[in-house]
Amino acid sequence: MSDVLVVSDSQVVRDEVRSAIVDHDLTVRDLTHGAEVLPSVQEAAPDLVVLDLQIGKMGGMATCMELRLEEGAGRLAHVPVLMLLDRRADVFLAARAGVQGWVVKPLDPLRLRRAVRRLIGGDTYHDDTFKPMTVGVPEPSPGG
Repeated sequence: MSDVLVVSDSQVVRDEVRSAIVDHDLTVRDLTHGAEVLPSVQEAAPDLVVLDLQIGKMGGMATCMELRLEEGAGRLAHVPVLMLLDRRADVFLAARAGVQGWVVKPLDPLRLRRAVRRLIGGDTYHDDTFKPMTVGVPEPSPGG
């Protein structure tokens, strides 16, 4: 059985993630503050941490960096992190924080489930399916 820790100060986000990934072979626990993550992971390391980028006083980036610093110092085993991003431009922040995967909001249950399964399986997941809306935008003409 795999254990997933979902961290967001938004009940809606936590509920969305839980409903998308819940399964008979997955347990989901949740937290509302980034500062709670390290002690929780030290107490019982999950198979995956799902972090919302925007979490109150200690956001997803700082939280992930704290996990990576503890890992680098040899005080914590590696725990994969999936970050929930607000916009495509935040991919840079996710990569800098050392995450193994990201999904851009709005959350799509199928992409979220796929990302969770891949990260638990030891792979990475980069939400490259998110494309800006181009409906009604004319194609550029050749030579101009």
